Amino acid sequence: MFKKILVANRGEIACRVMRTAKKMGIATVAVYSDADARSPHVLMADEAVRLGPPPAGESYLLADLILLAARETGADCIHPGYGFLSERESFAKACAEAGIAFVGPPPNAIAAMGDKIESKKLAKAAGVNVVPGFLGEIADTDEAMKIAGDIGYPVMMKASAGGGGKGMRLAYSEQDVREGFEATKREGLASFGDDRVFIEKFIESPRHIEIQVMGDQHGNIVYLGERECSIQRRHQKVVEEAPSPFVTPVMRKKMGEQAVALARAVGYFSAGTVELIVSGADTTGEGFYFLEMNTRLQVEHPVTEAITGLDLVELMIRVAAGESLGFTQDDVTLTGWAIENRVYAEDPYRGFLPSIGRLVHYDPPEDTRPDYGKVDADGDPYVRVDDGVREGGEVSMFYDPMIAKLITWAPTRIGAIDQQIAALDAFEIDGPGNNIDFVSALMQHPRFRSGNITTGFIAEEYPDGFHGAPADAGLVRSLVAIAAFAATAEADRARRIDGQLGKRLRPPADWAVKIGEADHIVSISTDGVIVDGEDLAIALEYTPGDRLVAAHVGDEDLIVRMAKARGGFKLTTRGASHLARVLPAHVAPYAQYMIEKIPPDLSKFLLCPMPGLLMRLDVGAGDKVEAGQALAVVEAMKMENILRAEKSGVVKSVNAKTGDSLAVDAVILEME
Repeated sequence: MFKKILVANRGEIACRVMRTAKKMGIATVAVYSDADARSPHVLMADEAVRLGPPPAGESYLLADLILLAARETGADCIHPGYGFLSERESFAKACAEAGIAFVGPPPNAIAAMGDKIESKKLAKAAGVNVVPGFLGEIADTDEAMKIAGDIGYPVMMKASAGGGGKGMRLAYSEQDVREGFEATKREGLASFGDDRVFIEKFIESPRHIEIQVMGDQHGNIVYLGERECSIQRRHQKVVEEAPSPFVTPVMRKKMGEQAVALARAVGYFSAGTVELIVSGADTTGEGFYFLEMNTRLQVEHPVTEAITGLDLVELMIRVAAGESLGFTQDDVTLTGWAIENRVYAEDPYRGFLPSIGRLVHYDPPEDTRPDYGKVDADGDPYVRVDDGVREGGEVSMFYDPMIAKLITWAPTRIGAIDQQIAALDAFEIDGPGNNIDFVSALMQHPRFRSGNITTGFIAEEYPDGFHGAPADAGLVRSLVAIAAFAATAEADRARRIDGQLGKRLRPPADWAVKIGEADHIVSISTDGVIVDGEDLAIALEYTPGDRLVAAHVGDEDLIVRMAKARGGFKLTTRGASHLARVLPAHVAPYAQYMIEKIPPDLSKFLLCPMPGLLMRLDVGAGDKVEAGQALAVVEAMKMENILRAEKSGVVKSVNAKTGDSLAVDAVILEME
């Protein structure tokens, strides 16, 4: 077995690999850029080596420096994690030439599956179902439009070397191809150094299913069930679960056997994932098609670990050391259900724009996972948190915006979902925007809970954007009571302080609480609480300054994140924040006379919605524009974002130029 492992990655996946390495008694080496000098993965490792400045192209993508770090520290193997160099054939070869084991598949398998065009040809030859499409190189936009027309709309344009949702555009018309083809090429070149694009038929009502395979160097290959990854936004996975609520045992066997056949055809070993697009309308079990094979560990691997009891990282390390799997397909069992939500630094209330900045407060829910191999069909639900950040750290513009992965397991799917809701309520993040409210809303959505999902779920269910999860009357009533209790505690604290000064103030017995447009009267006494004339059982402890409150209201348990706000409290739970204005009941009638500040009208400005690089500016001073017209393109987190006019008008002045680095709300142009 290896003595020392270098993890050629950062963040949560670096911490994840080190956790298993330490369990196996293997010493660990971290590499880092200047932006990550004090990051958890660096502090967790036994040794750490600086690579260079923050940009990945000057640090984490420099194979020569990583190999030098391995030689200087005496590391005898390298785990690449995912992203960066994990699917670079050249890096796997360089490791072999340096006499350092690469914890991953052989170079020839990486090469065979790394090119989406060639991999589809190989998959077809291996007897795997493939999506109809054009697999050759496409010269320009005109040729792309002709090919798309021949295939039949809708079509998907994909960067050949792409992955992770980057370099992908859906086209329903020639106009979409005309606007998106060149952007797809640019994203492919910027993210993967390859601007080749292929086009394939877009499957209607699609579900995204993937099969986890694991092989050793002795010819043993098994599949470890499937993961459902249909909940996506801009082709980036948001929620993953295992098993799929759609896949039947017959489908699972067919998919798994085809995935193993493909892996065997390219001489695969280590962990890998065969991604499939599945027609949600198909009931025969045959309507699945090969998308790509990821020759690395997937971000969502924890849900497979949760239902199989296997440590995939440990298996990868043992396979790289030449050991056999030690089990067969018949030994693989799937127990219970697991859900993973990706917690991103993005603002769902502002169109999911990327968000960066310091984690002023970071406190995830308690990790209660059991040891690997302890999968019990009747076991207690648990929470697992995979992260690589800490309070005071920085979410940087240089890397992926994922903050953490939240995984829950339970004997049933609904149990795992409900465990997610409770854990998300307890997840505290202050600083950059985050998507906790959004993924909580997903978990509560009746359609998601039914399992009737497709890759179009988010676009179909939130066509006008996300504005918070809806709150029913029962939840609002509970929040009203909690706000009144908190106000009483705050007033009681003020009374005690004032009492030291000789004053004798008494907290009001009755409060007026306003959430949304509704006013509620709450009476609090030693006997209990009355909300709008109805008795309500409530149990909670609140001390002024508490950030998190656990309450039992009526017959429901709630975890509420609390913050003081002007005139009351901001209460966040169940996928939404609610401003509760709290006044003594005898003062409330005069609240209408209080002056409320109205925000200025900024509609005449085109503001940069996120920190990024101005890639393109399509208009100049004096130009007439129409509502919806593309005005500029801003690149952030390696993704291009088209900024469009909110209304028709004439450009008065332009305040930025192509190539400028822009801050949030920087004025790009002003309309007359």
